[in-house]
Amino acid sequence: MPFKIVVSEPEKGKSYQVDVKDPEARKLVGLRIGDKFDGAVAGLAGYELQITGGSDKDGFPMRSDVSGLGRMNVLLSGGSGFRPKKGGERRRKRVRGTRISEMIVQVNTKVTKKGEKPLEEIFPPKAAAEKAEKKS
Repeated sequence: MPFKIVVSEPEKGKSYQVDVKDPEARKLVGLRIGDKFDGAVAGLAGYELQITGGSDKDGFPMRSDVSGLGRMNVLLSGGSGFRPKKGGERRRKRVRGTRISEMIVQVNTKVTKKGEKPLEEIFPPKAAAEKAEKKS
């Protein structure tokens, strides 16, 4: 049950992706949108991360206003999972609840407390990493 954790840094407007596998991934099961957890789960010692959303294996988004952990058909007027084309438009859409379960694939987070090393050092730019691979 691996997760892809997307870590966003709001001050700099950058995001980084981390793959987390068992047993670290099990620590996230049961948490809700808005909960904070230790960044060591994602390999970011000293960081604290807050869950802001996610999506399941079929691409259905998580919503903070839908309780539970299963998929539900909900009447939406905007927000995550539905972008209305006209003013006042509402539509019934299928979304997932606020809790993280085994069916979740991607977990979106933001940094609430920084660690000692900046994220740029932990996650080198992709272009630099590709150049280093070509040289070796």
